[in-house]
Amino acid sequence: MTCHAFSLDPGIDFLNHGSFGACPREVLAAQARLRDQLEAEPVRFFVRELEPLLAGARAALGAFVGADPDDLAFVPNATAGVNEVLRSLRFDRGDELVTTDHAYNACKNALDFVADRAGARVVVAHVPFPIDDPDEVVGAVVAAVGPRTRLALVDHVTSPTGLVLPIAAIVRALEDRGVRVLVDGAHAPGMLPLDVAGIGASYYTGNCHKWMCAPKGAAFLWVRRDRQSEVRPLSISHGANSPRADVSRFRVEHDWTGTVDPTAVLAIPTAIGFLERLVPGGAAALMVANRDKALAARAVICAAIGARPPCPGSMVGALAAVELPDGREPPTGPLFLDPLQDALFARGIEVPIVPFPRWPRRLVRISAQAYNTMPQYERLAALLVELGRPA
Repeated sequence: MTCHAFSLDPGIDFLNHGSFGACPREVLAAQARLRDQLEAEPVRFFVRELEPLLAGARAALGAFVGADPDDLAFVPNATAGVNEVLRSLRFDRGDELVTTDHAYNACKNALDFVADRAGARVVVAHVPFPIDDPDEVVGAVVAAVGPRTRLALVDHVTSPTGLVLPIAAIVRALEDRGVRVLVDGAHAPGMLPLDVAGIGASYYTGNCHKWMCAPKGAAFLWVRRDRQSEVRPLSISHGANSPRADVSRFRVEHDWTGTVDPTAVLAIPTAIGFLERLVPGGAAALMVANRDKALAARAVICAAIGARPPCPGSMVGALAAVELPDGREPPTGPLFLDPLQDALFARGIEVPIVPFPRWPRRLVRISAQAYNTMPQYERLAALLVELGRPA
């Protein structure tokens, strides 16, 4: 019954929820109703109805991720959240910005951009993969910090390798040293139990369109209250000189950045409700089930291709990566897809083959969501063996 809740192509084993998520039918229907409401009278919607709708969505999201709603701003995706923080801050020549070699490429590009513009330097901490202990991550990141370090961009869940990093320990170690931490939590909401405020970072951004199953274009930026005065939206709009005193400038500026379709974020409460009803025990039980499925699937693939699990189970959420033999043919096409990824897709399996740390070394990264079944992973494992044989 779970698979029918989604609009996914039944002819494809979709093992890549992590890239763009998958939105349930009932959430898409709620978004369609909101669009109808908008288009029935756009002025009424934007001028009279939008603010309370946004407040309701923020309240539901805040309760789900452990944040005061007034400290949340809606953004279209986590990459936009990262860019907003980086573009708001001022860095001086010689300053250092720290990240890891597991950082999401788009966010690493943003870090390079602001560093180059300011004459600052990006320092990349090497986090081993395979890895034996999460404490290795803390040690690697702390070792990269120096007297000129001003900011660290650290993933909560890494995109290429699917590692759940010990983010609270990293944040404590860095913020105690006076280093601001920007957490790229793109994958965390809906995959992991979250207490965003309790993590203690200066900034945290996360997607709602991935594991929370909200429509595309739904994400958030949380900014600790003592840092909110310095963070401005990417689009400066009417809120910059608003005379309103009943809400914070952070709220006023982010609630209106120009005319956009806000229905994706307004459907977040419906997405949360869907997750809470999907399995007995609600969203918390779903997170546990997805993690158990990812670990079981990883074991099946490792056994089939003769690989060892590359990290302890404590560092796995609903993503799991497994090392593959080195590639023989380089990635091709406009998106530089590995030929193995195309070959699997031709056989009805959608799963990413990730070059890491660089081609020809590569990983297969599986996702585990409620609609996935163990036979799908078993079929993937068998095809990896078949397609990996020398021609």
